[in-house]
Amino acid sequence: MIVGAGPAGVALALLLARQGVPLTLVEASPTSARQFRGEALMPSGLAALAAMGLLPLPASIAQRPLAGWAFWADGQQLFQVAEPMGSRRPCTLVDQEALLAWLLDAVRRLDGVKVLTGRPVVAPLLSDGRVVGVELDDGTEVRGELVVACDGRASMLRRKAGLELTQLGKPMAVHWFRLLTAAAEPVTDWLKGQFVTILSSGDSLALYASVYGGVQLGWVQDPSAPVPSSSAEWRERWALASPERLANLLRAFPLQAIHGPVRLPVQVGRLEHWWQPGLLLLGDAAHPMSPVRAQGINMALRDSLLAARQLLPALGQGDTAGLDRALAAISAERLIEIRRIQASQARELARADLLRHNGWLRQVLVASAGWSSPLLARRWQADQAVLRQGCGTVELTLPPDVMMG
Repeated sequence: MIVGAGPAGVALALLLARQGVPLTLVEASPTSARQFRGEALMPSGLAALAAMGLLPLPASIAQRPLAGWAFWADGQQLFQVAEPMGSRRPCTLVDQEALLAWLLDAVRRLDGVKVLTGRPVVAPLLSDGRVVGVELDDGTEVRGELVVACDGRASMLRRKAGLELTQLGKPMAVHWFRLLTAAAEPVTDWLKGQFVTILSSGDSLALYASVYGGVQLGWVQDPSAPVPSSSAEWRERWALASPERLANLLRAFPLQAIHGPVRLPVQVGRLEHWWQPGLLLLGDAAHPMSPVRAQGINMALRDSLLAARQLLPALGQGDTAGLDRALAAISAERLIEIRRIQASQARELARADLLRHNGWLRQVLVASAGWSSPLLARRWQADQAVLRQGCGTVELTLPPDVMMG
């Protein structure tokens, strides 16, 4: 049984069901729609999809390779780097909602699968200290030899199981806005297909042209900082942080075409043990990620790939001890990559915070950008290796009969 039809849950359901494993997939929401979903598939996530036999994605799923990355401070471009940065595949923006719907539809078509949507889980079911199923909101009990919790960063099953996250770093708040399609065209043209990060005094702004249409704009600030109360105030804050050309475009942007903000409070953490007897946690339920480089979906897909490889020989054997050994192996192996990814994210955030709060350092970088830009670009690109590719030690193969062409 799998709880949660996000990237980790639906990918694992498809991998297991393709091999004839009977399962129930339970999702609290009636649809895959969310106020905000990340769009970036890094080469690591794309490699996981390829290993599952899911590439190329169908044309019905909106997708677009990212052209590159650009970084600005106090109105001056510090450097830019073009994709694919030495990777086999470029970072690709994808309509995650459509991707999940496509995967879920594939799961529904398989024999032995029951999909329950709009059915919140309220508690795990226990027998002799082992999780043996879940209770739904209407009192229905759904039982199985294993429960896989893919129910997100606020995982109810994690809390009910008494599993405590190791908290990493300080809390942060990200405010996401949509600048709607037609009005956003001048901003889209300025972006040139790049993911643009802008740093100024205390502020951090990120923009990219969204596959959903228009421009996605993220604003990072300390949780205790005052929040603008109107779209007009937000627009002026963006403009003050931006280089002159973009500032002019933002100030001319119609207020009625600004949607948001969606405030996403972010607390990063991880479990050091992802399992209890009969229970496995994957994705954000096991390791809520920082938003840096959109690692949530990428690590969730890699979680599912490894989990399927370990679980397929262990499920249906009637050997609970053997199944628990598989759960421990999944946790131990995935922790290696997750620790490295979260450490890399923390370093990236620390550098951004240093620049946001140290005007003299920004001034030095701005003054030297004419000659230091290539050096900064090479250093930044080298630091991105783990965030883009994941750990080279991760095994991304499946037996041929598990592939999903």
